[in-house]
Amino acid sequence: MTRTQADLILSGGTFIPVDAGRRIIDNGALAIAEGRILAVGTAAEIEARFAAARRIDTHGKAVIPGLVDVHAHAGHGLIKTMGMDRPDRWEAICGEVYTTGSTPDFWYAEARLAALERLRFGVTTGVSLLGGGDTIIRTDDPAYGSAHANGIRDVGTRSVIAVGPTRAPHPLTYANGGRDPRPVSFETQLATSAEIMKRWHGAAGGRIRVALLYPVLRDEHERDMSPADYEEAKRQAGITRALSRDNGVLFTQDGHRGGSVLRAEKMGLLGPDALLSHAVDLSEEEIRICARTRTRIAHNPSAIASVFGRCPAIELMEAGVTVGLGSDATAPDRSSDMFRHMQQAMHYHRRHFRDADVLPPGKVLEMATIDAAVALGMDHEIGSLEPGKRADIVVVDMNRPHLAPPNMIAHRLVCFANGNDVETVLVDGEVCLDNGRATRVSERAVLDDAAREAEAMIERIGGRDDLAVPAHFWGCPRGRTTIPHPPEAGR
Repeated sequence: MTRTQADLILSGGTFIPVDAGRRIIDNGALAIAEGRILAVGTAAEIEARFAAARRIDTHGKAVIPGLVDVHAHAGHGLIKTMGMDRPDRWEAICGEVYTTGSTPDFWYAEARLAALERLRFGVTTGVSLLGGGDTIIRTDDPAYGSAHANGIRDVGTRSVIAVGPTRAPHPLTYANGGRDPRPVSFETQLATSAEIMKRWHGAAGGRIRVALLYPVLRDEHERDMSPADYEEAKRQAGITRALSRDNGVLFTQDGHRGGSVLRAEKMGLLGPDALLSHAVDLSEEEIRICARTRTRIAHNPSAIASVFGRCPAIELMEAGVTVGLGSDATAPDRSSDMFRHMQQAMHYHRRHFRDADVLPPGKVLEMATIDAAVALGMDHEIGSLEPGKRADIVVVDMNRPHLAPPNMIAHRLVCFANGNDVETVLVDGEVCLDNGRATRVSERAVLDDAAREAEAMIERIGGRDDLAVPAHFWGCPRGRTTIPHPPEAGR
């Protein structure tokens, strides 16, 4: 029997393809040609059908689809924990850096660092809002979005870059690292977003995509918006949403909570191409709205928003809503490690229901793979290991004490693995992480560049004090709100 020639075969490990049959294949194998998966099956089946000059031995490893992170923020990687111990300071730093305190070099360095972090953790596809929190987006000039996209392209991961205007009122002052400040209108930001979409949607062999966003509109009294500003914001949201539909790209919003989904429906913002992040404290009516409109949800169980409110992810999924898992990374207390967020999600909802059976490991793995791909409208290409799909593949080394002994691999993978157990990562069949090392970039160069740009940013904003260890760092069980016990009590 003549065997079909493949470019690469992975063989020998436990394959968890998250395919339609939800198979777990011991001593499995997978064949790849031209960046796509040809077949997945037992090693005996694949070896009988295919030949390849290059092979990857996966004995003792778990092989899974590339993980998908449906919500994170560009820019955060160089700020991380700065000012997190002072009330509202971390958000203020983000606002300053993302409007006046950053340069294209900042966005390029941060993008490479964040993409490298994702790659090392097995995240092959991720959404990145070009700024944050939920209001400040770096769309005064296409140079910043292009710098970010170039950084992602260098590392080789797949990315959805979300851009759009800031919330009304306008104009908002932007500057290039503090130089040449100028007022920027809604129209300029919308035009910038359209230009970034034109330049980058589908670029890098399809690995880079662009989404559009407009900040969540909550109660005008809650946001101290005048009635006129609120009406203008609704008009702007409608224009941005129409642009997303006209171009067939994802529309996303960051920071939904109880009541805001009702308002979004009334404004005509929802639909199967809409992704709402956080979505905490939704009413039963809002859950039904999401189901009826087929709106997708990005659940971020490790985020601060999930401390102050609860995303009813279980109830949403039971109603038929697609819920993908997000990191909301990187900052101020979380990384892009999706294994961590899978584990956090299980405990988060089990504690709420006081039921250890809630959110089984297989379901939470779906939320970080195929469900997340559906949420992005990309499930025809990624999210599972199936013939015809892009070869986005992660190999996890199970030969670790915390993952041993070698049984119940799928359970061990979800419950005990962490991003540092990832050994090999393929994107479009290209080995972008080989034995824990990036193949496209020098990790040392990425880290050095990130350190240099972070220092420059700190100097520009006068942020040296935001790096200090606060008095309440030690000995305070409630942080700033309590007086520490005498040292003897903690010994």
